[in-house]
Amino acid sequence: MRYCRFNSADGPKYGLIEIINGTDQITRIASDGPLPDFARAERSAPVPLNSVSLLEPVRPSKILCVGRNYADHAKELGNEVPAQPLLFFKPPSSLIAHGATIVLPTSLSQRVEYEGELTMVIGRTCRNIGSGEDVRPYIFGYTCANDVTARDLQKKDGQWWRAKGFDTFCPVGPIVCDEIDPWAGVQVETRVNGAVKQSASTKIFIFPLDLILRHISQVMTLLPGDVVLTGTPAGVGPLAAGDEVTVTVAGIGSLSNPVK
Repeated sequence: MRYCRFNSADGPKYGLIEIINGTDQITRIASDGPLPDFARAERSAPVPLNSVSLLEPVRPSKILCVGRNYADHAKELGNEVPAQPLLFFKPPSSLIAHGATIVLPTSLSQRVEYEGELTMVIGRTCRNIGSGEDVRPYIFGYTCANDVTARDLQKKDGQWWRAKGFDTFCPVGPIVCDEIDPWAGVQVETRVNGAVKQSASTKIFIFPLDLILRHISQVMTLLPGDVVLTGTPAGVGPLAAGDEVTVTVAGIGSLSNPVK
């Protein structure tokens, strides 16, 4: 399954994406909400995906993020590799869609950086996942995200709420897909103005997705539609006004955002 969220004449809707005659088409339209329910959605006349205005494909109650989940990234910032998942939040107000603009808070930060990441979308309420329980049924799908970070404020503040929480600091999209296997390894890549800056496989996560979800669910309840950013590879660097930053996850697609 692949789906998007888009602006329709009747407001935000979810669209099921299928390939027809070699092109991506929206073939079912579902009501807006935390997650789409395409089982109750009737087939519609196909609409080309490239003809709609995409919105962020998630509506989470919370956004959880895993820090330093690639050893090389921890080392490049001069940090120790963590012994357990290092978690933090981004506010839902930081979400923007594919194509929307990342706005640099120039009056408060002089060093804003990109962090491309694979992201999980939660499909079922989960709490206290058992040690032998399969976590896959709790995952509705996967998407791309950019954990935009004011690095100077992160170092200055100690706590990360300000560095990670500015409006526009969580681009997500362009679609959600359940057709990949992060345990087998999918490539995560970030480009700035076309130049590759980050490229690594989820196969080298320090903490695999099952461990991450069990760790989170010991503390809080994850609800349908919540998202978990799973960590960024080495190669983070600064963004400047006029840049175009693109996060690509193999099997999902590319999330691109201009910077101003």
